[in-house]
Order: sequence, then C-alpha cells, then structure tokens
Amino acid sequence: MRAGGATRTPDEDAGTARPDGRVERGNRTRQLVLRRTVDIASVEGLEALTVGRLATELRLSKSGVFALFGSKQELQLATVREAARIYTEKVIRPAAEVPPGVGRLWRLCELWLEYSRGRVFPGGCFFYGVIAEFDARSGPVHDAMAGAQRDWMALVERTAAEARDTGELRTDTDIPQLAFEVVALMETSNAFSVLHDEETAYRRARVGIADRLRCAATDPSTAPQVP
Repeated sequence: MRAGGATRTPDEDAGTARPDGRVERGNRTRQLVLRRTVDIASVEGLEALTVGRLATELRLSKSGVFALFGSKQELQLATVREAARIYTEKVIRPAAEVPPGVGRLWRLCELWLEYSRGRVFPGGCFFYGVIAEFDARSGPVHDAMAGAQRDWMALVERTAAEARDTGELRTDTDIPQLAFEVVALMETSNAFSVLHDEETAYRRARVGIADRLRCAATDPSTAPQVP
C-alpha cells in the first residue's frame, strides 16, 4: 500500500518481491549434487553416477535428485557442463589475464599442469578420464566430450597463433603440430601421475614444453626456463 491508501501496481510488487525460496533451494541442491558428481566421474566415470547413490551419499530423496535432472543422460551432461565451468575458472580465465604471446601460452600450460597436479578433480583431469570412457561411443555425451576436447585444442592453437602473430614465435611455426605436442605432454603427465601417484611427470612435462617453445621462439632467451 502507498501512503494515503493507494495500492501498488503489479509491476512495483514484482520489482520488490523476494526470490522464490524453493528455486533458491533447488539451485543450491543442484550445485551440491554436481559438486559430488564431478568428483565421482573423475575417478569412476560418468556411468558410475546413479540417482540412488547420490541420494544416499548426500542424504537427499531419490525423487528430489531425479527431479533436478530428469534422466541419467541429463545428469551426465550436467556433470560435463559443471566440470567445464570449473575448468574455465581454474585454467582458461587466469591464462587470459596474461598478454598474448609466449607468456600466455606458457601460463596456460602451467595452469593446466597445476590443475591436474593439485587434483581439482580427485581423478586428475576430468576430461582426460571421461573422454576415454566415451570416445568409442555415440550419442549426446560423446558429442559433449568431443566438443570439449575440440574447444580445448582450438584454444591452445589460438594461443600459440597469437604468440606467432606477436612475433615471439617463428613465422614458419606449425601451430597445430605445436599445440598437439604441448597437449600430449600435459595429458601424459596427468596419466602417469594418476597411475603411479607421484609428481615427477609434471616437471618432465614442464621441461618438454619449455624446450619446445624455445625451439619455436624467435629469441630463445625469452622463452620459459625450467630450473
């Protein structure tokens, strides 16, 4: 009500209405579930995700968990999207803060290695493990994983191309080949570390990437050095 007894308009009421508490609770529950699913999937794979397991572990109702996603496939796809969000936050955005050039490419690689070494996901790189689970299959989950892998490789290639365009890499640098080698070193370090539960592979990857960048640099003295 206004002073003098005038009623508020529907638009004014909508502008001051409190958010629906059920929606907020649903969003919080969804994030709780997804935080657990990305951890499970990174170790056991997306097929290990079940409504019953999640409901038991998180002390939620099965019907409530199912209502958030509607199907196992949507639960898997939502898990992939959540992993991509975390990956962007930990690796892609911080690297973008560095000016284009070899420094940005090197920072992108170091952030990826730290993301794996620091076990942002307990199974190491989420995408490395889940891609192996779905690479020979077909369907929406396979397509989502293939798209994520293509986007990552394209980002590494674009970052390397920027370094060439700034004049920090030689003009004859084979950008797709460089990106392929860099990603191969990172993924191998992840696989080796997860399998053997040790960190030596990360330094080997850093040494290999730094050597590769020095070979491609117009001025090798400006390329990264690994002590």
